[in-house]
Amino acid sequence: MMMTPEEILEDFSWLESWDDRYGYLVELGRGLPPMDPADKTEETRIEGCQSGVWIKTTTAGSPPVLTFVGDSDSAIVKGLVAIVISLVNGRSPKEILALDIPEFFAKLNLENHLSPTRKTGLNEMVKSIKQQAAVLVEMEAADDPAT
Repeated sequence: MMMTPEEILEDFSWLESWDDRYGYLVELGRGLPPMDPADKTEETRIEGCQSGVWIKTTTAGSPPVLTFVGDSDSAIVKGLVAIVISLVNGRSPKEILALDIPEFFAKLNLENHLSPTRKTGLNEMVKSIKQQAAVLVEMEAADDPAT
């Protein structure tokens, strides 16, 4: 079951030890809906992650709303994927671009407890999602004769 960002923040606030927080990250990852193995392609793979990370984006509606599915072969990273997806899922491209995802992770106080490679992977996930949103915003602007 996917948690909301607010629920994740609240749950993290109750966890005192880092073992508990890492355990919770693993639980969040287990709660991700399964990703179809056919969707784990080079196109959906996030470059720059030490472990395998895949995030597939689907766009529907007008104005567009984005939905995401993701997976990782690392339990902790899969938890990070779950948090990122909880933040961006069901939002418009403009809303995604306006999100301060690093600020959210700062509130979770994970910064000092993630290895440099995990931090890099997390940044690459966010960068990839924001780039996709930016492309959609640009396409929307190009299609709008009023701009």
